[in-house]
Amino acid sequence: MRTLDIDTIKALDKSRMLELLLGLDKQCAEAKYIGLNVDLTGFSADGVKNIVFSGLGGSAIGADLIRSYTADEIDVPIIVNRDYTVPNFVGRDTVLFTSSYSGNTEETLSAYKMAREKKVRMIAISSGGKLEESAKKDGVRFIKIPSGIPPRCALGYSFIPPLLALGKLGFIPNKEREIDEAIEVLRSLKKELGPEASDSKANIAADIALALKSRLPFIYGANAHLDVAVTRMRGELAENSKHLASTHVFPEMNHNEIVGWDFPAELMKEFVVIFLRDSGDHKRVAMRIDITRDILKKKGIKTVELHSRGVGLLSRIMSLVFTGDMISFYLAIINGIDPSPVDRITYLKNELAKEPL
Repeated sequence: MRTLDIDTIKALDKSRMLELLLGLDKQCAEAKYIGLNVDLTGFSADGVKNIVFSGLGGSAIGADLIRSYTADEIDVPIIVNRDYTVPNFVGRDTVLFTSSYSGNTEETLSAYKMAREKKVRMIAISSGGKLEESAKKDGVRFIKIPSGIPPRCALGYSFIPPLLALGKLGFIPNKEREIDEAIEVLRSLKKELGPEASDSKANIAADIALALKSRLPFIYGANAHLDVAVTRMRGELAENSKHLASTHVFPEMNHNEIVGWDFPAELMKEFVVIFLRDSGDHKRVAMRIDITRDILKKKGIKTVELHSRGVGLLSRIMSLVFTGDMISFYLAIINGIDPSPVDRITYLKNELAKEPL
């Protein structure tokens, strides 16, 4: 008998995290509407040599998604900056997106201030807070997104409007069709991965969550395009499941970490490796993953493979992201905890507030 019955889920999920996760398709549709209505009239992209996204946590993962998804088609580099400062190269030939869901993330506000001093072309994204106040006061283009949910649950809002903005500015082709396809894939997946199917062998999210109980997961995937899904799953396991995980990407993992799978020998039986697989993986990377999987299996390491769904690249990435989110939710229930609270983050912010920046 699974520990994922509806009654247990309702009892533990006090802040309705499940509803937020299952609503990602609707959020993406709303985010598309927001993005299509962003007014960038008069915003010049002439001479831009780099694009920088400055944000942290849930507000930065959308930027990671844009960077990874557009890597094969955009002509200028995209950098995701997670710090109080902006890189020294940031200047007049930069377009900088400052993203903070709450609008009050101190690192992002600090980076915003530094960028303003450098006279950077800037677009701000938040649900309100000090970032909105500063953007309106300074005449910075501002994208308003809905408030009231945990930042990690706002992936559609942090990703789709700036993606469409990049299209409007001519950096990439218009992505409406790809977004629509991804929404359809998410709609299909949530029927398979929802709690009504949690007792079904077809629910791979529930199955993987059960495999992770009392074990340390290692999440591996291709650096090209899937790095964001790898990072996202680690973050969701931490915030939702309160469960540590380790991550790495191919082919780099084969040049260092593969050798480390000997010690601590007494803990190896407590590890689980999740391989994220995609039909678009470079054929040599796919071979590397197969060989690595076989090496670990021979050592008695439990391995699981999670394959992407959909036709287009965006759909395939989002399918892995959504499945990872659902794994993290089910693991929270298995761990017997409410997935929503992030008490240590709240405590840390309160302590920092005693000595303002």
